[in-house]
Amino acid sequence: MKTAIIDLTYLLSAVLFIFGLKRMQSPVTARTGNALASLGMLVAVVATLFLYEILSWPLMIAGVVLGGAIGVALARTVEMTAMPELVAIFNGFGGLASTLVAGAELAQYVGGGRLVDPEGFGIVSALTISLSILIGTVTFSGSVVANGKLSGWVTGTPISFPGLRVLTGLLLLGAGGALGTMLAAAPGFPAVPGAMIWAAVGLGGAAFLLGILLVIPIGGADMPVVVSLLNSYSGLAAAATGFVLDNTALIVSGTLVGAAGMILTVLMCDAMNRSLANVMLGGFGGGDGGGGGLDVPEGKSVNETSPDDTAILARYADSVIIVPGYGLAVAQAQHEVREMADRLEAQGVTVKYAIHPVAGRMPGHMNVLLAEANVDYEKLYELEEINSEFKSTDLAIVVGANDVVNPAARTDEGSPIYGMPILNVDEAETVVVIKRSLSPGYSGVPNELFYADNTKMLFSDAKEAVAGITESVKKMEEA
Repeated sequence: MKTAIIDLTYLLSAVLFIFGLKRMQSPVTARTGNALASLGMLVAVVATLFLYEILSWPLMIAGVVLGGAIGVALARTVEMTAMPELVAIFNGFGGLASTLVAGAELAQYVGGGRLVDPEGFGIVSALTISLSILIGTVTFSGSVVANGKLSGWVTGTPISFPGLRVLTGLLLLGAGGALGTMLAAAPGFPAVPGAMIWAAVGLGGAAFLLGILLVIPIGGADMPVVVSLLNSYSGLAAAATGFVLDNTALIVSGTLVGAAGMILTVLMCDAMNRSLANVMLGGFGGGDGGGGGLDVPEGKSVNETSPDDTAILARYADSVIIVPGYGLAVAQAQHEVREMADRLEAQGVTVKYAIHPVAGRMPGHMNVLLAEANVDYEKLYELEEINSEFKSTDLAIVVGANDVVNPAARTDEGSPIYGMPILNVDEAETVVVIKRSLSPGYSGVPNELFYADNTKMLFSDAKEAVAGITESVKKMEEA
């Protein structure tokens, strides 16, 4: 009877996961989709703990309250600019949880815990536990490094040293050897647990170093892809843990997360016209591009503008396309951008937003920021939808974007970003770029757009610049 109830509960959880994921396809329904998936996980967790009598009701309630309080605190206090870092560390926590669960299961077999049958340990048990430790630990340490690169306490420049690839290869061989040892020791375990325990420790250590060495050579420009890939890893680790525990809900949810993360990773690689291998091994990109000053390269010239002049251009334009980037996120300018757009639309100007798939520091970063400012989703256009409209657009306003609008991706065959699909803002009649300096973006590639004849540079913090444009438009309305 208990087994039937658990199976039905896990089936309900799986249905909630699938419907939740389906509704996450659109920002309009994403909130309910997230709620459905969260409910599915809560149902699975409570059913597992209660029906298997793992914890008492007071302890379960305490765990739900404590975890919920931490989640609410993070949701309320973490800035939108820090969301990529938060996603990265959440991926790491998922991987760490899988590793700890696999280790605990191994300890149950060694100690003859009440939840396992020591005689039931075999090759399959050893394989699932070792995979959970391997994938979970790689995910954890790699996610910590990714968090560091995104938040700045680890440099965004690719880190390399002589022998890095050799050391990585040796660690892979070591991890493979430890995994093989666990499989070989399985028939005599848990009667003679020594070899299995030391192999598991060695596997965890090798995996920890592997996670670090796999991420440090990757530049800041590729962090959105890395975050997505680590998300996929965390799902695979959860699925492996599901096999360890014979838990259908974990297998289903982990597989869904792993598949979705991998699909998103491939889509983002396509958006940059690069292979996953090139991202992982290319050592591409630099820091956050925050420096650089206003020095103009020899032979180039820059047309500077002001908020007042930009307001005149925008007010008398028929169509304006706004291109958000990471500079908008840093300045927390999404609300000011929406207010500016509202002012222009009230005067009959058509305003649209052009969203590049890898703008920002995580998948969908710009969509999330603009949704927070209550920008109508119907006004957001993906690259393929909007690129043909730039030629007939009076004004393109680039708010903190850099690499995703660099014409070098189309024109310079020697550029590292050549071939990457970009937003063709340079084809607009006039382009205003709001940026604090002429520094390159995360790719480290100088942006040719800054020196184009139809480009005007507005050197300022994005929030201050957009607020200034809005105020000037407002004064023109009142005049």
